[in-house]
Amino acid sequence: MNGVQGGRGRRIVLWRHGQTAWNLERRFQGSTDIELTETGLAQARRSARLLAALQPDAIVASDLKRAATTAAELAAITRLEVEHDPGLRETYAGSWQGLTHEEIVERYGEQYAAWKRGEPVRRGGGELETEVAERAAPVVERNVDKLPDGGTLVVVSHGGTIRTTIGRFLQLDPRSWEALGGLSNCCWSVLGEGARGWRLLEHNAGTLPEPVLGDDD
Repeated sequence: MNGVQGGRGRRIVLWRHGQTAWNLERRFQGSTDIELTETGLAQARRSARLLAALQPDAIVASDLKRAATTAAELAAITRLEVEHDPGLRETYAGSWQGLTHEEIVERYGEQYAAWKRGEPVRRGGGELETEVAERAAPVVERNVDKLPDGGTLVVVSHGGTIRTTIGRFLQLDPRSWEALGGLSNCCWSVLGEGARGWRLLEHNAGTLPEPVLGDDD
């Protein structure tokens, strides 16, 4: 990642959106624009209070409703403007979108198994994970470059997009990105900048003891 190293002590908080009805149904959302449930909104409000204590300098979010609404809760407390960027949307997954986990396994079993093995797969004819990283990581990079020394950027996005972005910032082999594990709704991961680049300081952090539902959405 060019331009973001050098030990300036900056932090990136990658925050997953709150719960949606499709998360509860384990239905693959991808780029489908689904709104938060009442529970999801409550999660966003609770998490926003915690993240506000980090005194973020900037907020950038996916323009999909579930991420934008989540980001708005933090903006209301911090009085920061949210920059919405479609580059932070979840993975487009074509024919997988709208299907439950069970339906995907039933209809696309071989494709699903190949993806879980770490092979580059266009799930449902959609994007590769590396392509998601190629559009999302530069958005994060541009916004990090605007931070002061010791500054904090909050990125409000989606489970799959966050995982690929972390993988790219840590310069991990794409086949190992799955090892990062999923994020629960409204939990977050933190990247910290050191003298030799970015490090993963926290993963799936938060005080919400919720299971990971529909991670790639």
